[in-house]
Amino acid sequence: MDLNVLNTPLQCCCTSPITGFYRDGFCKTGAQDFGTHTVCAIVTKDFLEFSLSKGNDLITPIPQWNFPGLQPGDYWCLCISRWLQAEKAGNAPFIKLEATHIKSLDYCSLDLLKKYEFQKKDQ
Repeated sequence: MDLNVLNTPLQCCCTSPITGFYRDGFCKTGAQDFGTHTVCAIVTKDFLEFSLSKGNDLITPIPQWNFPGLQPGDYWCLCISRWLQAEKAGNAPFIKLEATHIKSLDYCSLDLLKKYEFQKKDQ
C-alpha cells in the first residue's frame, strides 16, 4: 500500500483530468518515474506560467498523450523537483497532503510541505 506524507494511505489526487505518472489518479512513483511525480498540487496561473518558462508546458493539450492541458484550479501530480524549484521562486502551488506520496519526504521536509497545505474553506 502506498502512503502519503502523513504516513496514512495515499488518497487519490484527481481523475478529471486523470493524473499521476501511471494515469490512475494517484501520485504514485516507481522505477520508471524518473521525474518523481509525487506532489498533488492545485495548479495556479502563476505556477503554470512559471513551469512554461522552464520549458514544461502544462497548458497546451496533447491529445495523443491523452493530456487535456491544465487550467488554474486543476489538481495534478507534479514532479517534486519542479515543485521545489517553483517554491524557491515564489510560485509553488498549494498541495493536498493526503494525496502527496511519502517519497516526497526524500527531497524536502514535512514542515515545508505543510506550509503549502490546501485548506478548503467552508461553503
